Amino acid sequence: MVTTDDRDPGLDTLLDLHGQTLFVDEVGHWVKFIVRRTEVTPERPHGLSYSLTLHAPDGARLVGFDNAHPPRPGRGTRARKSRASDHSHRLKRIRSYDYKDAAALLEDFWKNVDDVLRERGSVP
Repeated sequence: MVTTDDRDPGLDTLLDLHGQTLFVDEVGHWVKFIVRRTEVTPERPHGLSYSLTLHAPDGARLVGFDNAHPPRPGRGTRARKSRASDHSHRLKRIRSYDYKDAAALLEDFWKNVDDVLRERGSVP
């Protein structure tokens, strides 16, 4: 049984963002949110499938937080199959991400968005 103490307080906010695309500056950078409940599995122990992304005006992904594929896909003959897990993308770099809760995910995503937009000269 789940008690109110076990409830992720930011989960409703995150789920409400599902399907939203928002322009975040005058230049045309935009963010997109895909968030769905799933069964709890080893790959998705928090019961969510999510993709939060920042895109350049031309559509190129600049920032992403998701759990749709392995964080470090193998290459060539030594490639190994691994399971999807939480990770983040920042420009061309992919890193594992330690999912804590929905509110922390949103905070970490927006911090990365702000940092990249600042680096691109889009926000002061």
